Amino acid sequence: MVGRGLRRIVGGISVFAMAAGFAATVGVAPAAAASESVTWSHALTKIKRTVSDTTASVGQIIEVKTRFERSGSLEIIREVRDYHPTCWEFVSSSKSNPTVKSDYTKVSGSWNVWPNISPTSQTFTFEYRVTEDCARDTKLTTGMSYESSLGGGTFQFQGPDVTVAKNTTTTSLAAVPDPVVPGVPVTLTATVTGGEQGDPVDFYIAGTKVGSDQLNSSGVATHTWTPPEVGAFSVQAKFSSTAMAKSSQSSVQDVAVADVVTSLDVSAPDTAVTGESVELTAQVSPADAAGTVQFTVDGSPLGGPVEMVNGVAVLSHAFAAVGEYTVAADFTGALGFTNASAAPATVAVADVVTSLEIQAPDTANTGEPVELSAQVLPTDAQGTVQFFDGDTPVGDPVAVAGGVAVLSHAFAAAGERNVAAEFTGALGFTNASAAPVSVTVSDPDVVTSLEVQAPDTAAAGEPVELTAQVSPVEAGGTVQFFAGHVAIGDPVEVVNGVAALSHTFAAAGQYGISAAFVGAPGFTNASAAPVSVAVSDVSSVEITSSPAATAGVPFTLTAQVSPADAAGTVQFFAGGVEIGDPVEVVDGVAELVYTFDSVGPHEIHVVYSGGPGVEGATSQVQVLEVTESGDTDSGSLGSLFGL
Repeated sequence: MVGRGLRRIVGGISVFAMAAGFAATVGVAPAAAASESVTWSHALTKIKRTVSDTTASVGQIIEVKTRFERSGSLEIIREVRDYHPTCWEFVSSSKSNPTVKSDYTKVSGSWNVWPNISPTSQTFTFEYRVTEDCARDTKLTTGMSYESSLGGGTFQFQGPDVTVAKNTTTTSLAAVPDPVVPGVPVTLTATVTGGEQGDPVDFYIAGTKVGSDQLNSSGVATHTWTPPEVGAFSVQAKFSSTAMAKSSQSSVQDVAVADVVTSLDVSAPDTAVTGESVELTAQVSPADAAGTVQFTVDGSPLGGPVEMVNGVAVLSHAFAAVGEYTVAADFTGALGFTNASAAPATVAVADVVTSLEIQAPDTANTGEPVELSAQVLPTDAQGTVQFFDGDTPVGDPVAVAGGVAVLSHAFAAAGERNVAAEFTGALGFTNASAAPVSVTVSDPDVVTSLEVQAPDTAAAGEPVELTAQVSPVEAGGTVQFFAGHVAIGDPVEVVNGVAALSHTFAAAGQYGISAAFVGAPGFTNASAAPVSVAVSDVSSVEITSSPAATAGVPFTLTAQVSPADAAGTVQFFAGGVEIGDPVEVVDGVAELVYTFDSVGPHEIHVVYSGGPGVEGATSQVQVLEVTESGDTDSGSLGSLFGL
């Protein structure tokens, strides 16, 4: 270990001696092209490092050789490390199994170096590729270290140094496509080889910088330029030097900027109608021409200038009078377009011919409004219609809407009327007259009213009188009575405003009685609101108890009601005076237990109250003999039927 350390110190002294000016010991060997060597002694070991090109470029393969020679005893080289810039990429080694790191390549083995017998030297060769990561125009150091049987040494920055040149670039400017027009943007496209994405490219017009853009991933930069006026302009792209690339510039391109020549064509309908809008159209070529069009009629401006849209300008115009008109147009181009004029077009303007037809009812009543209608053709005709009764105007002129004019009119007197009409057309439409139509006007029928009368209740099988009252009383005609929707009997003649009908209801129930009046000529028909009649079945009641009773002894008075299923109550009477409370009828029978306190004849009768669908009834009077206890009378009172 001591000897090895001593050997390293000696090596350091040799380098120091070189630095003091011993050119014979350490120096830069002559090199072809950009090859460069550095030689120094470490004790009795002579070391020479050679770099194949010290002014390298990106992508170039650099060869580095380190040669060992001895002027003393044997030295066995066991390890060599070749130090290089981290931006170099290892390619190959002359010794097998190299260990590759980011900043050095190491080989290990056993290599003899003799002073006077073979081998008298050992050379270690390494190849590297220069990458884009290397700084440009900056010295990059190289060096080596080694270990041997005599100790070895470290010379990590010994050299030679290498400088990587900046990329050589070229800049080209794509031809600017024709036409180039004032005020219309064009794209300037520059392509740079040797630059990097994000590098700036400057664009010049007539020697003045007008903008800058960055290279994209394809090495292209663009700039939008809007020529301000007509003329010739020199265009150039310049790429400025960067840390990695040299500057370059394109050749100058001469660009001619000129207005686009335009043409104009005007179109209009051959014919038009007064007051009706038509479209006047001007077509500019090319279609992308910008500007305005001024339409003229017979040399006079029509409205204001109209902006072009997709090469077309449109103006809606209504001619005010009949005649033949000359329509022309002038185009005023925006920046970059010439002016142009169109050959004129001729428009013949006329009114629309109309026709008129009147409609009215065949008949009418005095004082009652009817509709008078006039139909104008064509239906889009504008104007007014004046109706006439004979030669007399009826009302004011009526505006036409949708080809129709309508007037409501009431004739004042009966008779035959001739109704006519005249159409006064608005601008663009002719006038027209309608053939008259005849209307027969009569005085109206007298309006009548009808009221029906009937009893609130009735008994099935018993006749009742139905009455209908017609107003006014002098109205002639007939009345038909109805029960619900079913006619009752035949129509009944009205006499002095009254029609009467006797009718017998066949069955119990609730009936709606109504009537309809059919008026004689001069009188209107009429209907009566229905009235309700409740019809009940006929009932009877009789006293069926014994005709004899004993004073002071309870006696059962019995009444029989027919029909047997009738519901309701029976009130018993003695001498016209109620005795007891009303008794409920059960299965057609009502019974009352009563004690008479006086002897002699008693006049007995009963009153049946009636029930649902059954009328009430009263029995005949029955004489009941009331005797003292012990007296008997076997006579019979018989059956007495209710009234």
